[in-house]
Amino acid sequence: MTSMLDAVVVGAGPNGLTAAVELARRGFSVAVFEAKDTVGGGARTEELTLPGFRHDPCSAVHPLGAGSPVFKTMPLARYGLDWLHPELPMAHPFDDGTAAVLSRSVAETAASFGPRDAGAYRRLVAPFLGKWDSLAQDFMSLPLTALPRDPVTLARFGLTGLPPSTWLTRRFHDEKAKGLFAGLVAHVIAPLNGFATGAVGLVFALAAHAGGWPMPRGGSQSIADALTAFLRDLGGTVHTGYEVKRLDDLPPARAYVFDTSPTALARIAGLGRAYDGYRYGASAFKIDYALDGPVPWTAEEPRRAGTVQLGPTSGEIGTALRQAAGGQAPSTPFLITAQPSLVDPSRAPEGKHVFWAYGHVPNGWRGDLTDAVERQMERFAPGFRDRVLARATAGPPELAARNVNYVGGDIACGAASGLQLLLRPKISLFPYATPHPAVFLCSSATPPGPGVHGMSGHNAAKAVWRKLRAVR
Repeated sequence: MTSMLDAVVVGAGPNGLTAAVELARRGFSVAVFEAKDTVGGGARTEELTLPGFRHDPCSAVHPLGAGSPVFKTMPLARYGLDWLHPELPMAHPFDDGTAAVLSRSVAETAASFGPRDAGAYRRLVAPFLGKWDSLAQDFMSLPLTALPRDPVTLARFGLTGLPPSTWLTRRFHDEKAKGLFAGLVAHVIAPLNGFATGAVGLVFALAAHAGGWPMPRGGSQSIADALTAFLRDLGGTVHTGYEVKRLDDLPPARAYVFDTSPTALARIAGLGRAYDGYRYGASAFKIDYALDGPVPWTAEEPRRAGTVQLGPTSGEIGTALRQAAGGQAPSTPFLITAQPSLVDPSRAPEGKHVFWAYGHVPNGWRGDLTDAVERQMERFAPGFRDRVLARATAGPPELAARNVNYVGGDIACGAASGLQLLLRPKISLFPYATPHPAVFLCSSATPPGPGVHGMSGHNAAKAVWRKLRAVR
């Protein structure tokens, strides 16, 4: 390549690919450079255990992907992205053999909490029902990338969600509602009493009611592959197996967009200590299983759910999160599990299943949580170990080796707690810009943060194309 490009993107994760697509759609010349041999970042699918068992090494279920404002503007179905919906988005079992559920139906969800909390839940979500598209656009485009489409709903959402989730759950009486909601908050690996954690739980609940918690047919790799195919049709190029260590490794361009951690960006772009204040959070210990049959859940509802949360009470979940954040591996971890082959038989040989589970551990932890994870599984699915054909474990070092954005194994690319939950990577009205005028950041370290939704890439691309148009 001898001519100057409009933009070069470093990192072919969902945000990097989205940024590249958004720029290419507007007529800019774009090239993507990825260190791994395949695209995907946190959205990959591989045979980790046995032949024929297709696992997602990181993300598996995508409530914010199916409801992503930017993905909805792209013809990704034309490039093979097909969302599959389990009968229930999520189930949350208890020790007595019952379960609460997060259903696409508000009524079914509320009924699973019992009569004392059903009305409270309906009142909680009622102001936002039917408004997901505008709310998601407004909430996920902050800060200052667009004027709110529905400022009244956004303000109401802020009043409800900005306080800690522990405040929000005071409106519930029983553990079924409190435990399920605490589990929703824990998806971002944040202590339950943190700033804006109520918004986290509410977003996941509303996403389920608006569009479910689906999985892509064939695995999460389908998302990255569809974005890549669309980008190439728009004239963009993608180069894999190309590690970038400094800006001079890249071709000349008017703008450089990094789908990396702030740490890597500062090192590559020579930004010195620009992001020294950025914090990385607790990590995960993840196990991918090849199973001889479906998980033998005691409760009936998890047998129909794509995602199952394990750690019934809000107290138990809160303890596990505090321990992981405080440097201690929980003896009773809170688990987030997924059952992809429940809705996608192509993921495993006939009659077999893939199963995905992780618990939270301290950043950089080097222990083995397998026994604690499987004890928790046996608690709600007696006989689970008897179904295991093979397992692939990944603690913080392995997660960081698979994806360098996961510093210390932090799959959120930065602690999702305190002001850093919303104001990432630093308090700024222009979080995608950097001290270098031609360098931008578009990873999950920028708003709206973790998840396979592409909105960080979209928001960063908007900042880039404004700059490029100004130059033109």
